[in-house]
Amino acid sequence: MANIIVFGAGGRAGRPTVAEAARRGHTVTAVVRDPAKYPDLGAVAGVSVVAGDVTDPASIAGLAKGHDVAVNTAAAMDEGHFVAAARALIEGLDAAGVRRLVAVGIGGALEVAPGVPAHDGDGLPEEARAFSRGHAAQLPLLRASHLDWVVLAPPLVFLDEGPGTGAYRLGGTRAIPGADAFAYADLALALVDEATAPTRSREMAAVA
Repeated sequence: MANIIVFGAGGRAGRPTVAEAARRGHTVTAVVRDPAKYPDLGAVAGVSVVAGDVTDPASIAGLAKGHDVAVNTAAAMDEGHFVAAARALIEGLDAAGVRRLVAVGIGGALEVAPGVPAHDGDGLPEEARAFSRGHAAQLPLLRASHLDWVVLAPPLVFLDEGPGTGAYRLGGTRAIPGADAFAYADLALALVDEATAPTRSREMAAVA
């Protein structure tokens, strides 16, 4: 069994990820800004809820020490959030001795043609383009780091908060054809699988 730290544990991707990891018997540290707002997370066997900041390397270093792997599901509308989080995770996880990072990506970064991410193609409003580019800006930082990382990018759709299908597919940097629906619960399966039995390293991979 693994010791897993999940950043952004109170969010729509974080909650099912914490639940899935705990269901499999892993020990989970669920990082949120205010633990008092998430009493239900702390009620799950094997889960400890702690206060932390994914954009603060010192916070990450202190919390992540002793863990086998980190999962980042944290998100914010601030375009600079993802770069700040990537920088902090690279520094903080290195200080904590945690080498593996599994993170949630964004569908707009997946290619719709060779070398053309969706956020540089047609069909997305400018606000969505800007957010996607801000999200994807973490990738060059991760590539330049020493972390064993993978970023799983779901389809460019609104993810379902329902129970999911219990299955998923992994691809490459191209959008997976026919992926017109996806659930956070199935994204959680992929995140926990890559955290505990890695199949991808130092790459962004489509998940659908």
